[in-house]
Amino acid sequence: MSKQLPEITESSKFNLITSIWIVPFIALLIAAWLAYQYFADRGPEIKIIFPKNEGLVAGQSVVKFKNVPIGKVTKIYIQEDIDGVVVVVRMNTKASRPYMTEYARFWIVKPEVGLSGVSGLDTLISGTYIDVYSKKGGTFKETHFGLTQPYNDSTRGEYFVLRSLTGKNVSIGTPVYYKNIKVGQVQYVYLSLDNHSVDIVVFIDNQYVPFVHEDSKFWRKNMINVDFSKGNLDIDIAPLNYMLAGGIVFSSTGETEHDPVSTGHVFPLYKSETEAEKHMVGAFEKVKKRFMLHTDQSVANLAIGSLVRFDGFDIGRVIDVKLSYNKTIHTMTGDIILEIDTSVFKDKNESNTSGLVNFYQAVEEGLRAKIASLDPITGVLFVDLTFAHQDGAGKIGKGKKYALLPMASNSSSGMMDSIGQILDTLNNLPLDKLLASLTKVVEESAKPVENANILLKDLKMTVKNINRLTSKKSFEVLPDELNKALKEMTKTLKSTTKVVKGYDSNSLLNNQLSQTLEVLTKTSQEMQVFLKMLNRKPNSLIFGDN
Repeated sequence: MSKQLPEITESSKFNLITSIWIVPFIALLIAAWLAYQYFADRGPEIKIIFPKNEGLVAGQSVVKFKNVPIGKVTKIYIQEDIDGVVVVVRMNTKASRPYMTEYARFWIVKPEVGLSGVSGLDTLISGTYIDVYSKKGGTFKETHFGLTQPYNDSTRGEYFVLRSLTGKNVSIGTPVYYKNIKVGQVQYVYLSLDNHSVDIVVFIDNQYVPFVHEDSKFWRKNMINVDFSKGNLDIDIAPLNYMLAGGIVFSSTGETEHDPVSTGHVFPLYKSETEAEKHMVGAFEKVKKRFMLHTDQSVANLAIGSLVRFDGFDIGRVIDVKLSYNKTIHTMTGDIILEIDTSVFKDKNESNTSGLVNFYQAVEEGLRAKIASLDPITGVLFVDLTFAHQDGAGKIGKGKKYALLPMASNSSSGMMDSIGQILDTLNNLPLDKLLASLTKVVEESAKPVENANILLKDLKMTVKNINRLTSKKSFEVLPDELNKALKEMTKTLKSTTKVVKGYDSNSLLNNQLSQTLEVLTKTSQEMQVFLKMLNRKPNSLIFGDN
């Protein structure tokens, strides 16, 4: 019995489910869906213009917002009409679009090692990236300008402006301290509008802003500060981080009252705490004017930056000293340019009169400039504005570029000038001859002393002889003894005369010896009378001369 085979029928219909093409079809659908998701969720493309590229790589460097990657650099190129480089960034998601507004701030984060510390260490692994600060609101912007340094949110603190003559030892990132606590840092350093000073913008954290008042003083923290005030030597050596990074310190009353610093207020930056604590005169807003002095006095020790003082206060500086030879008087003449803060001369009782007007009036009433010495030892000079002179009133002249201040003449020298002249006179004294003369005087003075010793010996001998005379038993030999005593007294008188000649006529010894000689002379005369009586009548001592 044979088996019957099943009959196979061929179908002409296409069945997708059982077809081999189902796999690529599904793959195509997935790819289409992923593409849709990619393009649907892809964020906008923006352009960021930086002054220069600092390590960014197209296709590798990312953009981070709150430390979360939100985009990637796709292209970097230079455009002719733009000063800098254009960095094209594609945002990863549409969620970042609301932040790409006028509030967005971009800057490049890279590894940096500076005096203030090390920053950007995470870029050693991930590479240089762009960081961004932003907030919701505003309108979308396609083109942005990048910053050269990290952005500080002004809501976390406040900015204050300091002004320094040179900006020495201050740079971006320099920390700001209050009571040795870091409370902020320097954000910007740039030349002031008048090109005569440097403006420094510091950022102070919110919690320390109440300690900044208009009477606060800012100064640079020095590595070593030596104070010898009040008789005590105090040496303050700054910590190591101060030495490396420097620092700015400010003072405060410590009060936290609501007295904010007025808008536009500028704090002077002093070079040291000692200078900040000095009594300062003038207004906070300095009104600096330049004047010129013309002098034929020696200004060799008058340096640029030397002080200009009035009534003992520093009110200005020497800006420049220009010297030229004068063949008529054979000396160097100088044109000295001064910068004076005329706000010092503002009278608080007269609100309508400026300090500059009062300064001009003071010159007309006798104020003059004088080159004076700070001390006679070093010879360092400064310009003193004073009424103490003998030249009368003057007036400010008109110069080619600067107004000319009248100067006091050389005859109006001050105490320091007189001391200097005295020192010059002492230096010119023939000290060798003077010492030789003193030595000679000492040697000559020794001779009267020796003669005085001889006088004393002679007086002792005289007293001894008189004692011998009075001790005799017989008066027969009295005349001979008295003659001997008179000879000794005569010898004594000669010695005394010799001593007197060795002393000045007004000396104490001369006066005393003169009195002694008068007594001796009178005694000698009486002894002569006594001897004559004894020669004529030997028994007159008993019976008298009758």
